[in-house]
Amino acid sequence: MSNGPSVSELQTIEHDVLVIGAGGAGLRAAIECSRQGLNTGLVCKSLLGKAHTVMAEGGMAAAMGNVDARDSWKVHFRDTMRGGKFLNNWRMAELHAKEAPDRVRELEEWGAVFDRTKEGLISQRNFGGHRYPRLAHVGDRTGLELIRSLQDYGVHQGIHVHMECTALDLMKDGDRVCGVLAYWRDTGRFVLMKAKAVILCTGGVGKAWRITSNSWEYTADGLAMAYLAGAELLDLEFTQFHPTGMVWPPSVRGTLVTEGVRGDGGILLNKEGKRFMFNYISPRFAPETADTEAEANRWLQGDKAARRPPELLTRDEVARAINAEVKAGRGSEHGGVYLDIASRLPAETIKKKLPSMYHQFKELAEVDITKQPMEVGPTLHYHMGGILVDAETQMTTVPGLFAAGECAAGLHGANRLGGNSLSDLLVFGRRAGLGAKEFAASAPAPKIDDAQVLASMRRATDILNRDTGTNPFVLQEQMQDMMGKNVGIIRTKSELETAVSEIDKLRSEADKVKAHSTSQYNAGWHTALDLRNLLVAAEGVTRAALTREESRGAHTREDFPGEREEWLKYNVIVKRGAGGEMVVEKRERKPGPGPLVAIAQSKIEDLEAGKVEPDYK
Repeated sequence: MSNGPSVSELQTIEHDVLVIGAGGAGLRAAIECSRQGLNTGLVCKSLLGKAHTVMAEGGMAAAMGNVDARDSWKVHFRDTMRGGKFLNNWRMAELHAKEAPDRVRELEEWGAVFDRTKEGLISQRNFGGHRYPRLAHVGDRTGLELIRSLQDYGVHQGIHVHMECTALDLMKDGDRVCGVLAYWRDTGRFVLMKAKAVILCTGGVGKAWRITSNSWEYTADGLAMAYLAGAELLDLEFTQFHPTGMVWPPSVRGTLVTEGVRGDGGILLNKEGKRFMFNYISPRFAPETADTEAEANRWLQGDKAARRPPELLTRDEVARAINAEVKAGRGSEHGGVYLDIASRLPAETIKKKLPSMYHQFKELAEVDITKQPMEVGPTLHYHMGGILVDAETQMTTVPGLFAAGECAAGLHGANRLGGNSLSDLLVFGRRAGLGAKEFAASAPAPKIDDAQVLASMRRATDILNRDTGTNPFVLQEQMQDMMGKNVGIIRTKSELETAVSEIDKLRSEADKVKAHSTSQYNAGWHTALDLRNLLVAAEGVTRAALTREESRGAHTREDFPGEREEWLKYNVIVKRGAGGEMVVEKRERKPGPGPLVAIAQSKIEDLEAGKVEPDYK
C-alpha cells in the first residue's frame, strides 16, 4: 500500500453537505443542496450516470390525471397504503402522493422528454396496484431519462462530483456524523471527506442474493454504514421479488422485464398455455380486480367501468402466483412462466412502446417478443426496508445523517407499488436536501478524531496484508446461494434459523478474507470490502423475517399464513451492548391521522365522489 499511517497526510476534502450515491435520489438531493447555496459533494461508487435508477423502466407514479381525470393524490395515497398493507409511514405516503406531480413537472422543466397524449400532455400508463393510468413514462426507459435529466441539470449547479469513489465508514464528532472515509477505486488511495451533514442515497441490498435485477453497486453500503454509526433500521424483512425477471439464458437471469409489458396488455401463461392469474385473485382485491378475460380486455381498451387485469395485482401477489405455478409443475421450460405480449399488440406498437424490452430479448436471449412469449420469473428487485428516517426532513436517528431513496424506509410499507420508486427519489431526495440545509445552517465545523480514521484504514488494509485467507468471490457466492435458499420468496422458521447460523459462519470467514495483489484496480479487494456491508444486511433481513410471525406484503411465512392484526407493528433493528449485537425490537406504530385513515380505508366510489374528508387538502 502506498498509504501511510498518518491521518495528516491523507487527501482531505471539505463540503457543507456530502451526498453518497448518485442515482435519482442522490442527484435530486445534491441539486437541492446546491440550490440552497451549500458547497455540495456527490460521491459515485461508479461513474456519474451509472446508477440502478435506470433499471426502473416503466415510469414514475404521480396523480396528474392526464389520462384519467378521476385520479387524485387521495387515490394515489389510498393505493400506496393498500399496496403496502397499511404498514407505510402515513405522513410519507401523504407527502409523496401530494408532491409527486410537481416533481414530475419540475423534471420536465429541467429537460425530461416524456411520451405525450394526443392532447400533448405527459402520457401515463397502467401499472400493478394503481387504480388509474398514473405512470409518467418515456417508453420503457423512464429511469434512464430521469438520470439523464437530473445529471444534465445538476452538472450546471456547481456540484463537486467524486467518481469511482467508495465510502468505507462514516466519521462522527460525538453523536453527530461529520464526514466519511472513502477510497478511490482506481488507485486504492484513501480520502477523508468532511461535511456538516451527510445524505445517504446508496440504494438497496440486492447483491446479497444471486438472482437479482440489481447491479454490482447494490451491496448495502449506506444501510450498513448507518447501522454501524448508530442509526436505527426499519422493517428489513420486506424484500421485493419483482415478478418478471429474465429466466433464460442463464447469463442474464434476473434482469428486469418491466411491469410496463403487463401494463400495456401482456398476459402470464403457464406451460399449458393457460392464463393462470385469474386463479390467484385474493378475496381482498377481488372487488377491484377483473375476474373474467373479457372484462380485463375491456379495461385495457379504455372501458373505465371495467376492472383491471389480474396481471396488474401488486408485485407480491404476482410473484407468489408465479412461484406457485412453477412449484406445481406448470412452469416454463427453464423454470419460470411465459409473458406474452406478441398476441396482444401489433409488432410495431410493441417496438414503439417497449423498445428496451424488444432489444434486450432480441440481443441477449435471441427471442423476438413481437413473435413469441418471454420466459420470466421472480427476481430480487427492491428493498422496502431500510434506514429509519423522519418523514419531513429525512434525517435518521443519528444527528447530521440523512437518507433518501431505496436505502431509506417508511414510504412503501410491506410492498412497493411499481412506479412509486422514481417519484419517491424525486420527492424525498429534495426533502433530504432541504433537511440537510436546515441542519448544516447551525452545525459547527466538523472535527474528526484520528483514531476513527486509522481504525477504518486498518480494517481495509488488513485484507491486503494477510499472507493467506478466504477468497472473497467464493464467500460472496456462498452467501448469495444461502440467502436464495433460506431467505427467498417463501420463508419458514427452520430455514431462517439456518440462515442466521450460516451468516455467523460466513462472518467468521469474512474476518479472514484475503485479496491478492495491490490496491490498484483490485476487484478482489473491492469485493472483500463489500462483504461486511452485505453480511450486515443479510443478518438484518433474516432476523427481522424470523421475528415477524405473519405473512404481509412481500414477506411470506409459510408457517404463519395471512396477516395478523397484532403484527401491524414495526420491526426496528438496533445495535446494542458492548459487543454491538444486532437486536430486533417490535415497536408499536402510532395510529394514522383520522382523515388519512378515512381516505385509505374508503370505498373507491365514495372517494371519487368526494364523500371522504372533502376538506382535507
